Amino acid sequence: MGWVDAELVLVSLAAMLSPTTLTFSVLSVVLSEKPLRTAILFYVGAVTATFAIGVLAAVVLGDALADKAPSTPKTWVAVLDVVLAVLLFGVVVWALRRPPNRERTASAVAQMSKVASSPAIAIVGAGAALANPGAFIPIALKTISELDPSLAQYVADWVFFTVLAVLPLLLAIVALIVRRAWAERVLGAARTWLESHVRTVAAAIVVLLALSLLRNGIAGLAG
Repeated sequence: MGWVDAELVLVSLAAMLSPTTLTFSVLSVVLSEKPLRTAILFYVGAVTATFAIGVLAAVVLGDALADKAPSTPKTWVAVLDVVLAVLLFGVVVWALRRPPNRERTASAVAQMSKVASSPAIAIVGAGAALANPGAFIPIALKTISELDPSLAQYVADWVFFTVLAVLPLLLAIVALIVRRAWAERVLGAARTWLESHVRTVAAAIVVLLALSLLRNGIAGLAG
């Protein structure tokens, strides 16, 4: 596995552990009277929106960022990597220094309480808006383009990113189908755990991603 491949894995994990995505995904299930229905619709919205962005990028962006030697990217891509790394380091420092926002959590609960009892199309729309990988999408698009993919390979890599980014919600759906009572207890406990620990775990993955970007950027500028 090369540096760029590792970067794709890291950005996928960072997207998966995004506190916002995880929180809304868990709340969509634990606050619903029909958790399986809500989870499936929420998942469909998130996957459809994310996948559509990737397919569009595969056609428009393609391998435009690729270099003959992926370990030493194009100069402007290397500069972009360094800038993204600095921004990610800054976000981690800002997020960890900020105390937990109880009002924001209460607002998320209120918002998802309304969504959970909404018509199907509204839940799908909420999944597309709230459970997508968000800020990690541009980094993933850049990373895949650097791999010099064919159209089919770009789509395959994007499917990998999309599935991994929303994997917790997919696992929740499977658990609800197999053992609903147990899954509901676990998800309820996960909600409490997320409020206390998810920022720290996500920060660690984002730092690793930032280091990978910084390494690639420096290699490109020095090459």
